[in-house]
Amino acid sequence: MPPHREPARHEVPAVDEAALAAARTADKLLECARERGSKRWSDFLAPLPELLRDANVLELRSVAMRARAAYGPRDSIRDALPGELTGPFLDELDRLRKAVNRELAER
Repeated sequence: MPPHREPARHEVPAVDEAALAAARTADKLLECARERGSKRWSDFLAPLPELLRDANVLELRSVAMRARAAYGPRDSIRDALPGELTGPFLDELDRLRKAVNRELAER
C-alpha cells in the first residue's frame, strides 16, 4: 500500500481559492497599515500574504487562525483599519477555515 500523499493546494480548489482571496485582501490591509503608519498592524500583517499564498493545506489552518487573532475583543484590527477591508478579510478567513476543515475531515 503506497504511503498517504498530501494533495497539492491546486488539487483542492476550494481551499486554494479561499486562501488566494484572503491573500489579496491581506495585501490591501498591509498596504493600508503602512500608509497609516500603523507599525503594530504592519508587523502583524507582513508575513500573512505570502503564507496565505504558499502554505500547504494543513498549514493554512494555523495561518487562518493566526490571522483571525487580529480580531480580538480588546485589540482589534477593526479599530485601526477600514471596515471595507477588515470585514471581507474576516469573512475570507472564515471561508478558508471551513474549506480546510472540510478537506481534512474528508481524508
